[in-house]
Amino acid sequence: MYIVTGATGNIGRVIAETLLTEGKKVRVIGRSEERLQSLTDKGAEPFAGSMEDSDKIAKAFEGAEAAFAMLPPNLNAENLRAFQNVVSNGLKNAIEKNNVKYVVALSSIAAQLSEGTGPIKGAHDMEQKFNRIESANILFLRPAFFMENLFMQVDAIKGMGFMGSPSVADVPMPMIATKDIGNYAVKRLLALDFEGKSSKELLGQRDVSYNEIAKIFGKTIGKEDLKYVQTPYEDTVKAMTGMGLSQDVAESFVEMSRAFNEGTASNLEERSEANTTPTTIEEFANIFAAVYSS
Repeated sequence: MYIVTGATGNIGRVIAETLLTEGKKVRVIGRSEERLQSLTDKGAEPFAGSMEDSDKIAKAFEGAEAAFAMLPPNLNAENLRAFQNVVSNGLKNAIEKNNVKYVVALSSIAAQLSEGTGPIKGAHDMEQKFNRIESANILFLRPAFFMENLFMQVDAIKGMGFMGSPSVADVPMPMIATKDIGNYAVKRLLALDFEGKSSKELLGQRDVSYNEIAKIFGKTIGKEDLKYVQTPYEDTVKAMTGMGLSQDVAESFVEMSRAFNEGTASNLEERSEANTTPTTIEEFANIFAAVYSS
């Protein structure tokens, strides 16, 4: 039996659907059975419950040989790291209680750092806890910035006519499509070819700067003169809270941007064939354009 947390998300859905295609028994976890229905229709066993409910998550992991574990996003959390730790405590308990032998856990580049990285701090805490689970073989995936996070730029372009964030404009950084994370994760879950505790960075197809992204996206959406503007940290927090994010979550994302801007957070591995994934920013631009025009 395979367990897939975050099964209705971009990464979890790819994992669950591929496992089902391969004829595996899959239990999918989500907040509601309604959202899990499309996976249930494909043969998955649904388990509805909050990731903050430790007892329920422990029950969800019963009979599992392998699992995909992740911390769900929570844009309204009053204390994001505290929320993340409640979830990671519950996942650790579920893995230990049910003697799960193999776990692929979604972490992040820069998860080796304990402070100063915003939401990545929760991934660091999770890794530290999971490292203490003696019975399980655990592979921590440390992907780069999700290309899907660029969907937040749709409102900025429509409302202000430019792309904007606190990240520097002209420094290339690794970015990855979430489907590539899902495909890599499920490949390792099917192979079960990892022992002990290990981590693997996933760096996308190539490093790309926001200036380059603005040119590519601009051409794709029919705005050839689209520009990228680096926004001040304080202004970004105000904009994010205005969009409905909690103060702590907004400050956390800005802290992460500052860490990458200043070079305190970065990938540890040099780019190689092993950590490079296929989806290009040009290919993703077509997906972005579809969202922009919808």
